[in-house]
Order: sequence, then structure tokens, then C-alpha cells
Amino acid sequence: MTAQLPAEAPPPAAAQGPAPVSALVTRPVPATRNGAAPPGRKSRGAPRLRALDGLRLIAALMVAAYHLGGRNGEIAQAWGSSPARQFPSLHGAFAYGCLGVQVFFVISGFVICMSGWGRPLRAFIASRISRLYPAYWVAVLLVTAVFALPWVAFKALGPSDVLTNLTMLQQPLGAKRVLGVCWTLWAEMRFYALFALCVILPGATRRRVVLFCAGWTLAAAVAQAAHVPALDVVLMPQYAPFFIGGIGCYLLHRYGGRDPVAWAVVGVSWLIGQHFAVAGLWHPPSAHAFSHRSAVVVIAVVTAGFALVLAIALDRMRWANWRWLTVAGALTYPFYLVHEHLGWVVVQGLHGGLRLPAYATFALTIVLMLALAWVLHRWVERPLTPVLKNAIDPRPRR
Repeated sequence: MTAQLPAEAPPPAAAQGPAPVSALVTRPVPATRNGAAPPGRKSRGAPRLRALDGLRLIAALMVAAYHLGGRNGEIAQAWGSSPARQFPSLHGAFAYGCLGVQVFFVISGFVICMSGWGRPLRAFIASRISRLYPAYWVAVLLVTAVFALPWVAFKALGPSDVLTNLTMLQQPLGAKRVLGVCWTLWAEMRFYALFALCVILPGATRRRVVLFCAGWTLAAAVAQAAHVPALDVVLMPQYAPFFIGGIGCYLLHRYGGRDPVAWAVVGVSWLIGQHFAVAGLWHPPSAHAFSHRSAVVVIAVVTAGFALVLAIALDRMRWANWRWLTVAGALTYPFYLVHEHLGWVVVQGLHGGLRLPAYATFALTIVLMLALAWVLHRWVERPLTPVLKNAIDPRPRR
């Protein structure tokens, strides 16, 4: 979920400074077609897009519902039986929560384009590394330490795999994963690399961003048809339309809602994205399946994700400007990192040990994971992010 994944507000033109995605999302200063600020207009701090923070948290909670009640596997061991028995009326709905990841990717496309516009490559790299890694490192070590406790039923990985996980490259390197959600971070990193090479390095302009979206869409379709694993790794055909759709939403936000090219980017991305979502998640009804996902509902959830990001891009969500949404956005990334594996331990303790009912256990587990996310944000992200960013990109900032 974004996870989207982390991202942050774009720097002013003269200053260079998550999942992922940061908690702070601001509205950019209006620009001319070449990306520069309009003549005669000063760059001023613009209001945060707090609705985007709220949508990010909703996507994270969707993923958490899926991990705690919408699938089998280790969580069934934690519950003591299948979540389908624990949540007979809701487990089917929880099974759609995995689509929160696709919503994360749309948000990520929007925010990365916004935060990277006008930023030099080194500053962009510094912002991404400093946003992703501090909470991730602590989450990997924390889950490993908890799983190593003798009374915890889930087993920690060996030291070599844990150390490899600290690079966030465990998937391509073939190491076992400490965090199940890290596959989405690997997708985010590849998106950042493509965007950095094709847009940030030469300099972001509307034309270059549009060409990037068109080129990536076509190349991803070719990769899907070619069945070449290396192309799949680089071009991510099943996830590309969600990132590209988010970029199209940002173009509508930056240049106005009457841009037919940006609308085409969003529309084509939605059409392709729903195809991959249905192909990957739909299955026919079966007595042996945990749940049955309807193709219609999958399309509806994907459409809702695109529509909500579009509504935010077109300033239709200005009413959702509550300050607490900024805090919600700040908690999303650390919550996303820790909720699954530590959630297993909490569920087993509350439900199996204290015999709390399933619904009470579910709600309390979410609350406890949000509380832990606040601790990670307050005592890990806030102090370490600026230190790491300045170590990578030490130029003075105003």
C-alpha cells in the first residue's frame, strides 16, 4: 500500500531540499507551459492537499484490512482459524483491500511528479532516500527482533537475509523478505528511477512528462507482449498504468482541467489499469477459494481510486481540509511498514491469549499499529530524515 507507497511537498524554485510518500503534500504554484512560474507572480507557500493525505491513509487501511481479515496464510495461524470464520460477513469485502496498493501507486505518480518538478537530480535522490529508508530500517530490525522472541510463534529470518533486506533490494537479489509489503517499495524504487532518468535529469517540462507517459505506456505494452522477464522488471506493465495515471492527474492539477492530452493520459491509464487489476485479482467462484472477487467490484474500486485522485487534482476536495489529515498522512508510511507482521503478533496475543472477540481484536490491532506508527514518525522519521537528506545533498537551503 505506498503502500506507495511516500512523497513530499515540492521545494520553492530557489530552494532544494515518502512511500512510497510523505505526510506533507502541497499545492504547487501555477506554472507556465515550460514549467516556470508565471511572470510577475511570486512563489508562495501553497495550502497542503490534505485530502491526498486522507486518501493515502484510507489506502493503507484497505491494505491492513486485507492482511488481517481478507486472506489466509500466517494471519490464519494468528487467529487460530481462517479469517473467513472470524469475519463471516466481512472477509469478502476485506479481500478487496489489496487494491489499496493500486490506489497508492496512483497517488505516488501524482506526488512524485509534483515533488520532482524543478528539482535537480541529486536533490530528488536525496529526498527519496531520506524519506523511504529511516522508518524502513527500523521496521526491518523491529520485526526481526520481535520474531526472535522465544514466545512468538513466527520465526525471524537469518542474519544474512536481514542484512540484505536493509538495502531494499532483497527481491531482485533473491533474499527472503522481512516485510511482506516491501514488494511495493521495490516497484516504487523502479518508478523513481525511470522518472529520474527520463524527466528529472533532463529537466521537467510538460512536453517531456507527456512523452514519458506515452513512451512508458507503449513500452510496457510491448513488454507485456514480449514475455521477456528483464523488460517486465524494468517496465512493470502491470503497475505502470497506475503511476502514469497519477502523473496525468498532476498535469491536470498543474495546467488546468481543460488539457485534453492530460485527460487522455489518465483515461488510457485507467483503461489499462483496470485490465491488469481484474486479470490479477479476479477468479471464478470456487468452494476451495478463500473469497470470490467480482470483476465488477475490482473495476469499481480501481475507478474510485482514479476518481478520488482526479477530484483532488481538480480542486473538488478543498472542503476536506482538516488539519488532522496531515497527521494521518504522516502516519501512513510507518503504519504500512509495520501493520502486517507485527499485526500477526498482536492478533495472536489479543485473540488467542486474552480471548478478545475477533472484531475487537481487529480494531485494537489497527489502533495499536497506528500508535506505533506515530512513535516511528516522531522518533525516527522526524529526526533522521533531514539528517540523511543533508548528508546526501548538503547544499544550503533557505
